Amino acid sequence: MTVQNKNRGLGRGLDAILQSPETDITSVDISGNYVAGAIAQIEIDKIETNPFQPRTDFDGNALNELAESIKNQGVIQPVTVRKMGYDKYQLISGERRLRASKMAGLKTIPVFIRVANDEQMLEMALIENIHRENLNAIEVAISYQRLLEECKLTQDQLSEKVGKDRSTVANFLRLLKLPAEIQIAIRDGYITMGHARALVNISDKAKQLIILKRIIDEDLSVRQVEILARDTNKDSSKKPAAKQRNVLPESFKVHAEALSKALKMGVKVNRNNKGKGSLTINFKNDQEFERLLDFINKGN
Repeated sequence: MTVQNKNRGLGRGLDAILQSPETDITSVDISGNYVAGAIAQIEIDKIETNPFQPRTDFDGNALNELAESIKNQGVIQPVTVRKMGYDKYQLISGERRLRASKMAGLKTIPVFIRVANDEQMLEMALIENIHRENLNAIEVAISYQRLLEECKLTQDQLSEKVGKDRSTVANFLRLLKLPAEIQIAIRDGYITMGHARALVNISDKAKQLIILKRIIDEDLSVRQVEILARDTNKDSSKKPAAKQRNVLPESFKVHAEALSKALKMGVKVNRNNKGKGSLTINFKNDQEFERLLDFINKGN
């Protein structure tokens, strides 16, 4: 894949924003003033971190590796900052590079200096982070949500800016509806995005958590979880048939009581709503049974 094609894949997101001459004041002319153009070297101590940074989890080992690379090769990709005042800058994107450069002992770092208001700043930072390959799905989802809420974007506008299908954006946003326990499991790598997409289709939170435990304990595949989710939803949709109450007509009760008195035995009548039923006569011994037979025969 060529660089040109790869950049096109970003859609009209960070790539378009960072290439806009309206936001770029980087480069110095012969007089030392910044003009539109190339890269400046800024003292690291003069760059403050980005308050809009959506990412909170930075892998320590990866930072150490990057710091070692910077010691040997320098900073290959400049960070992006905005000018806050005289000799004062704020990071827009590139916090991993900035942190690793500090760890490597660098005093200055190559930068692009841009002009951005707070909303543009947030949008740049969020979109830049979304395109990081090692960003977990929950961080991506939170970034999408912040772009919708804080930058007042629609889902269509958001999908265009990040270069993703609207359905892909919607699937990430649905993860934020999952219980906190499941979001943490996604963040920490215990389950994948595929597992989470299956779980989000289950409406019962308790059942979601039961299946989450099974995924982790039994190392279930995404396909297995999809089947579990489907079966769980089928079970939930089966409503138990309403139990009809059997009401014994009053005349049945009167006749049963009269028969009980005549026989001097316990008599029980059962009848369903369709008229089908049974008559039970309890006797205590053989003599009572013989008396019952005599009673029946006399009736004949």
